[in-house]
Amino acid sequence: MNHPEDLRYASTHEWVRVEGDIVITGISDHAQDALGDLVYVEAPEVGDTVTAGEQAGIVESVKTASDIHAPVSGEVIEVNTALEDDPEIVNEDPYNKGWIYKIKADNIADVEALLSSVDYEAGL
Repeated sequence: MNHPEDLRYASTHEWVRVEGDIVITGISDHAQDALGDLVYVEAPEVGDTVTAGEQAGIVESVKTASDIHAPVSGEVIEVNTALEDDPEIVNEDPYNKGWIYKIKADNIADVEALLSSVDYEAGL
């Protein structure tokens, strides 16, 4: 499995990349692999307020559906609209082209409470 060291991870299998006070998020390589081929991604809408640990969307595969949880609290400022027509981008490139949404974090320091790649992998 590929879990880049420069990212932080939630125990619910979301990853985050911080750019200033913006948190880019998606699902981990482990999660996309476990789900199998994705057929649908439901992201929150721009302007939605998300709360850390609560459901913020859904990913569906040929096997099952799984909730996406917000890794931090804040306002959704952008969603990856490419996933509407091509959800398998998440399977192909979960950490770059397969990001799901961006949050303007209420408190960017909350990212520090998330897991390092080493701690995330240890919990798998």
